[in-house]
Amino acid sequence: MSLTGKRALVTGATSGIGLAIAKALAQAGARVMINGFGDAAQVAAAQAEAGGALYHGADMSKPGEIAAMMAAAHEQLGGVDILVNNAGIQFVAPVEEFPPEKWDAILAINLSSAFHTTRAAVPGMKAAGWGRIINTASAHSLVASPFKSAYVAAKHGMAGFTKAIALEVAEHGITANCISPGYVWTPLVEKQIPDTMAARKLTREQVIEDVLLKAQPTKQFVTVEQVAALALFLCSDAASQITGANMTMDGGWTAA
Repeated sequence: MSLTGKRALVTGATSGIGLAIAKALAQAGARVMINGFGDAAQVAAAQAEAGGALYHGADMSKPGEIAAMMAAAHEQLGGVDILVNNAGIQFVAPVEEFPPEKWDAILAINLSSAFHTTRAAVPGMKAAGWGRIINTASAHSLVASPFKSAYVAAKHGMAGFTKAIALEVAEHGITANCISPGYVWTPLVEKQIPDTMAARKLTREQVIEDVLLKAQPTKQFVTVEQVAALALFLCSDAASQITGANMTMDGGWTAA
């Protein structure tokens, strides 16, 4: 599949799922801009992996910085044909101990940022008569886990937001879909292990086996490459009639 001539913006793409998607899009011929956390060395390495991608360091919790990033994408890429909203953070704690500032940050980065990028990208997609909006949700867009109230709320919101946008742009050659992975071995998952250990009074090994992989009947982590392959397919002509979908890739987690 060729995406030559297409312009892509991938948020949360200096590691993990976002970087794998950016890399796959670049390998298919798209010109890519990435966004995400990291020091200069990590950013440079991610840019190189994603085919020499451009980079914008917008803080995805700040609408003004997101607007600046979208303007930069228009200026430097000429527009955005493929928008991948992947930025996300996590925090694990019982609701009565959940810091309000963590709730606000998770909702801003995991959900509201997708609104700000999408509203800026859609006019150009409509003008071109083609566009792909791919939102990284989670199995937690369909089911809940304890101690993750903000994350579960944001991911349920992402699924609903995606459906609404899909209906709005359906007659303009634009699709909008969610990918909802189960547990993928990424820095985001690895970083939540200590908090889960504390919240549930478990060892690291118990968290991996009895909390994370317990949810997935295959007893295997999803790989970032598998998620990227699905994202790439959603950009293809073969997927032009897939829109408003919440596509699970969770080892059977949500089948029950």
